[in-house]
Parts: sequence; C-alpha cells; structure tokens
Amino acid sequence: MLPRSRQPIYVLMAALLAFAVPQAVLGQAPAHIVSPLELQKAEQNATQTRQQHMDALKGFLGSADAQKALEKAHMDPVQVQNAIAGLNDQELAQLATRANKAQSEFAAGSLSNNDLLLILVFFAALILIIVAVKS
Repeated sequence: MLPRSRQPIYVLMAALLAFAVPQAVLGQAPAHIVSPLELQKAEQNATQTRQQHMDALKGFLGSADAQKALEKAHMDPVQVQNAIAGLNDQELAQLATRANKAQSEFAAGSLSNNDLLLILVFFAALILIIVAVKS
C-alpha cells in the first residue's frame, strides 16, 4: 500500500494524464493525413519534373552532331531516345543534371566538341545499359 502522504500526488498525476494527454492528442490534426488536392499537386509536380528531365536528355542526345556520334559508335539513336522513357525518376534526374552541366561547360568553352561527343556516347551507352539491366 502507498503511504498516505503520497496518495494525493499520485491522484493528481493520474488526473492530469487522464485529461491533458487526450486533449492534446485530439486537439491536433494528424500530420500524416494528406488532402486529395495536395496529392494531385504532388503528382503533377512529379510529372512535370520528369518531363523536364526527359526533354533535357532528349535535347542533349537529339542534336545532329549527337546523332552522328551515336551512329559512329554503332548505336541506334532512335533506340537511345526510346530508352530514356525506361529510366526511373532518380536515374533520369541524375543524367539530366549531368547533361545540363556538360552543355553549360561546353558553352563556356571548358569542353571541346570532341569531349562533348564522347560524353554523349557515354550517356547513350549508360542509358541503354540501365534499361537493359531492368528488362
């Protein structure tokens, strides 16, 4: 049995827990609930981002010089373009970022035309390998 001097403290603590905790829990909206509108916006943003990355890669690999470099490397430019859609969002984002960086370095004069064409062939080979491994 508990000493009589401590019983009021335990009763007070039990009362506080009984009334304070449920009110605090019930008074807050759960943070994990997402509205359908927020889900739709997130999906639209993801779709737009994916399309921007695909456009960046297709633009990088779609130039006339890139097409010639791919053909010299015995790669089908159409197959490479079609394989871009088979990349997941993370792979697509990484390659698009690197393609944009290579284009900006080329524009700044850091890369020669031959360097850029080698990078193009490397990107195409990497895309084909990633998609082939997934299949």
